[in-house]
Amino acid sequence: MHQNANPVRLLSCGLALIFMLAVACDPVPSGNDGPPHASPVVAIDVLLEPDATMLRHAEANNARLRTVYPAGFALDAAHHPHITLVHRFVRSEDLDKVYAAAEKALASANVNSMKLEAFKFYYAPSNELGIAGISARPAPELLRLQQEVIDAVAPFTVETGSITAFVAPHDDPAQDAGLIDYVSHFVPRYSGENFNPHVSTGVAPREYLDAMLAEPFEAFTFSPAGAAVYQLGPFGTAARKLKEWDLQP
Repeated sequence: MHQNANPVRLLSCGLALIFMLAVACDPVPSGNDGPPHASPVVAIDVLLEPDATMLRHAEANNARLRTVYPAGFALDAAHHPHITLVHRFVRSEDLDKVYAAAEKALASANVNSMKLEAFKFYYAPSNELGIAGISARPAPELLRLQQEVIDAVAPFTVETGSITAFVAPHDDPAQDAGLIDYVSHFVPRYSGENFNPHVSTGVAPREYLDAMLAEPFEAFTFSPAGAAVYQLGPFGTAARKLKEWDLQP
């Protein structure tokens, strides 16, 4: 097991890794693909979109990882780099209210002025492979924003939902159940002191990733460039863009 790995986080990241490998051949559509599935409940990801500085570092690391593991995913429309703030189940009829509440929280935080520090590579293991990423320090203003977004969408949040809340189901009902549990308990399992803000960058063998993590990491500063709400797809990925904001001052 990778050092300092959270077992619950590893379960969700392992599921995400399987999905990433699958969509390399059969990607889930992304972008503004219309309304979510006709379901009374929708599983959403409220996320931050990083600026050009983080994108440049993420793309460079992705290219490096693909040289050692070509079957991994590229950063493209189906794998848009982002930092998840929160996953939630919300009522479909309240989506416009969710957008308005989230926008208010994001605007009051002056997101574009945030200076976040990327300080290390990390990976979550799945058998002989790992899904890698660049971690940012959970700065107080970022933790505060996460909590404000959680509070903003709370009136429209439901405790859980069915697999129809997602873009598509898995072939295995057990994976569906695992994903539903993951989203149902994102708060508090992955929020607050358990928050690991990061941008996923690719897949590679764990032996290679162990060596990569042992290398010196040159920290850099970046800012969010925008924010969005996505409907979640299989394995918890941001699969269908529902709403976006550029949040320019």
